[in-house]
Parts: sequence; C-alpha cells; structure tokens
Amino acid sequence: MQNKKIRFITKTALIAALYAALTLLMAPISFGIVQFRISEVLTILPMFTLSAVPGLAAGCLLANCIGGFGLVDIIFGTLATLLAAVCSYLLRKHKWLVPLPPVIFNALIVGTYLYLLAPSEATLLFSIGSIGFTEMAVTYVLGIPLIGILEKQKNRLRLTD
Repeated sequence: MQNKKIRFITKTALIAALYAALTLLMAPISFGIVQFRISEVLTILPMFTLSAVPGLAAGCLLANCIGGFGLVDIIFGTLATLLAAVCSYLLRKHKWLVPLPPVIFNALIVGTYLYLLAPSEATLLFSIGSIGFTEMAVTYVLGIPLIGILEKQKNRLRLTD
C-alpha cells in the first residue's frame, strides 16, 4: 500500500515538473492572448494515470505563478486545467475524446479572462477562438500520436495505475 502511494506521488510530481518546465522553457509562446502551450500535450496523460490529474494542475499552477498573468491566471488557469484533467480522466476509455476537455475548458475559461485582462488586444470571440484553436492543435495534432506511442509503451514505462 505504501509503495502505491509513493508511486502515485512520484508520478504526480514528475508530471507537474514536466508540465511547468515545458511551459516555462517555451515561455515566449506559452502566455498571452495568442499562445501555443506545447506542455498541453501532456493533458492526454489522464487517459493512463489518475496521478496526471493533480500533476497537471500543480504544473500549471507552478508555471502560472512564475510566468503568467498574475493571480487571475494562477487561480483560473489552474482551475481550467484541473477541470479538464478530471474530465479527460473520466473519458479515458474514448481516445478521441480525451483531448477535448482541455480544448473546451481552456478556450472558455482562459480565453475569457485573457480578454478581460487585455480587452484592447482582441475581441472576446477572438480570444476564446485563439485559445481553443491552439489548444486543439496541441492536444489533437501532438496528443493523439503521443497516445499511440504511450499505449505501446505503457507497461514498460509503468504509466498506468
């Protein structure tokens, strides 16, 4: 039992660190009205492990604390990621639906507050559409192939719970 807890915490921490590192490494394109967060490819991980849910939320929290739009981004960006991760976990048996919750939650939540933080830069529709489009590009164009790779390697990587 103790070993399972340690494994869960370790996976959570690794996912959080990887998400935060990828976001901050790509900081010039990870933040703003038009953003392309490569780290969002990791949002497919709830398909394989429950530890991805808190891991993604913690990684987003850390990244937004260091490079985001302040308290609004820290709270609502993390909330969007947490809600998306929970829903992706619930949809884990449906490979093509797993990437959809991050697209929806980030487009609606992040797109809305980014518009409110910088209304002169874009319209609300543009902000929501931009976040949704780039999120879809990352989660589907990169995420679906990553799912295929991880499905083949999941036992070797001890990815599943």
